[in-house]
Parts: sequence; structure tokens; C-alpha cells
Amino acid sequence: MKQEIFTILKNQKIAKDIYLLVLSGDTSDITRPGQFVNIKLEGQYLRRPISICDYDDKTLTLIYKVVGVGTEKMSNYQPGKELDVLIALGNGFDISKSGTSPLLIGGGVGVPPMYNLCKKLIEDGKHPIVVLGFNSREDVFFEEEFKVLGAKTVVTTADGSYGIHGFVTDAMKDICYDYFFTCGPEPMFKAIEKIASTSGQYSFEERMGCGFGACMGCSCKTKYGNKRICKDGPVLEREEIIW
Repeated sequence: MKQEIFTILKNQKIAKDIYLLVLSGDTSDITRPGQFVNIKLEGQYLRRPISICDYDDKTLTLIYKVVGVGTEKMSNYQPGKELDVLIALGNGFDISKSGTSPLLIGGGVGVPPMYNLCKKLIEDGKHPIVVLGFNSREDVFFEEEFKVLGAKTVVTTADGSYGIHGFVTDAMKDICYDYFFTCGPEPMFKAIEKIASTSGQYSFEERMGCGFGACMGCSCKTKYGNKRICKDGPVLEREEIIW
């Protein structure tokens, strides 16, 4: 973990209540897809944890949803503004276990970390299949970006207004895969757990206090004792989770 100052290059709305934030700064501490950052916002006591969507040597791409006062304030930030960021938090995904044809499942704001994961897997010679789940057509984002990477990409919407009518589990039933990676809401995880046919990794979305394991506010039970989502996670393996 490192505290850095990043400068906003872009802060653009890309779907209903969804914004793409591109920052300029030092990303050298990022070691795995699936890690996250914690951003300090003026007037807010707690930082805001946001998954890393993508990065290169000089830029960091984040995607966030406006859900409260803090993110509403952030959506109005303009290019050139500086942000205080704790970077490279969490353990991230272990891609060494992916197999040849891994399945990547993103639900809503769980989609962004799947993007860099997909990129890394393709660079490693794997052939990922991507399933993206949303409530409605107006919520859909990053479908084309995954396709540009070369990944077979399937979109589901709960109301049937775009793609497959239903949930990510409806798309999963017709896909052959060696392993799975997923990020999204816990009800989606529980549905995946009922039908998944392989081992996999779940990246949990949790409210956090500190973001680096000091406050124990985001701990959860596993077969190996309590683990802190921010420090020991956010990625946990299927076999260790107690639902």
C-alpha cells in the first residue's frame, strides 16, 4: 500500500449513474488484477474504495457508481483536480489457477475488475469467456471494450431489455469453462455457488472503514478463521468461503 497524489485526466459518465475516472500518477505498486484503491474526498470522513479497472505505467482507470453524497461529489470533479489515493490495496486475483478457458463473471459495479483480469489472462495465452450482468439496457457498460480485447462476451439484463433475459447464471448454463473468477453483489455469488461446476475466486464488495486491515470492520468467516475483505481479500477462493 502506498499513499499517492493522482491528477484527474477524465471523469466521464458512461451509463446510468456510472462514471469512468482516468487518473495520472504512479501505478508501480499494483501487482495483480483485482486490487483496489481508496480515495479521500473533501468533507467525507471515510475514503471511498474503488476497484481498479485498468492501468499502465502512468495512468489508472477506475469505474464507479454514484450511490451517495461522496460519489455524487466525485462525479462533479473536473480534469486537473488532484486526489489523495491509497493505491494497490487487497490481494487481487491469482491467475495461475485459471486453466485454459476461464469464465469471468461481473455483476454491475463488479464488472470493472474483470477488465484488467481479462487483459492479463489473454496476455498469458488464455481464452477467457466473459459474462456481464446488469439490471437494464441503460446500465450496460464495457461490453465493446471486452470484445476489443478478443474475449467472447455475453450480456444479461434482469428485465430483458438487452442481451439475454435473466441473470448471469442463465448464461453460465450454456458455457464450458475450466475455472471462474467473479465480482459483484453477494446474492449473485450465492446463485453462482449453486451451479458452478469448477473451482473459482470471488471478489467481495464490502463497506470498509480503513481499507488496509486495521479496523476489522469488513471481516468475514472462512474455513480458516475470520478474514478481512480489505486486507486478506477482497478475493477469496471458493473452497474457503462459509456462506
